[in-house]
Amino acid sequence: MELTRLTKVTTALKANALELAILTGHLLLYPSGMVAERPYAAPAPDPDAGPDTKARAGRPVVLLHGFVDNRSVFVLLRRSLARHGRRPVESFNYSPLTCDLRAAAGLLGRHIEEVCARTGHHEVDIVGHSLGGLIARYYVQRLGGDERVRTLVMLGTPHAGTTAAPWAAAHPLVRQMRPGSDVLNELAEPAPGCRTRCVSFWSDLDQVMIPVETARLDHPDLLVHNVQVSGIGHLALPVHPTVATGICEALGTDTPDAAPGAEPGAASVA
Repeated sequence: MELTRLTKVTTALKANALELAILTGHLLLYPSGMVAERPYAAPAPDPDAGPDTKARAGRPVVLLHGFVDNRSVFVLLRRSLARHGRRPVESFNYSPLTCDLRAAAGLLGRHIEEVCARTGHHEVDIVGHSLGGLIARYYVQRLGGDERVRTLVMLGTPHAGTTAAPWAAAHPLVRQMRPGSDVLNELAEPAPGCRTRCVSFWSDLDQVMIPVETARLDHPDLLVHNVQVSGIGHLALPVHPTVATGICEALGTDTPDAAPGAEPGAASVA
């Protein structure tokens, strides 16, 4: 019993130390994420290329950051996606002054339309961290985004609401992430025929998701795969190399392998 308790304490201390290191590094990188990203431009068509050239290039991946964050949080994940052959990869920065999740979802939809027009692809994949995953889910479920989003990967997203940071409840976006909010009630409504495949990573040591199980997505109408991560915190989810490998594997699956509401079995990836 004492050995088990000591192991848990040691694991938690290591996770907290990693969170602090990641936060320090992210604060240094944060200014770079405020600079506008150069949009990906599809290469000029090759008259000698076969008709399947576009398919081999893969769907664009759109990265969506969390609350009061920006695209700099995805520096390492972008490299991992590139190593696994996923291009193009783009980030969507919504304004830190955003006060309504629905408005951010609408802006995301317009951005995805622009990405599709620019790249020549009909669909994209999305990776959203924390609030970013909730914004993307609202777009998919409530704004018809399932026509554009093939796979939605969410990292530490408060699907059932989180009670963390009560001091920040004055901010409208924080209130929308509270259990029982109007937005979360909307997302709990039926979503028949939703075509997007959802993969939700949640960690047993995520101190921003209270309770930690709130980052599990359970909805009877959605194609869902929940993946449990052990031993890391909230900030580590878009940074940890093992999680990055899991994300690449999820995005590399073109055929949904779960029935609506099914749980294929949460896997520990750390």
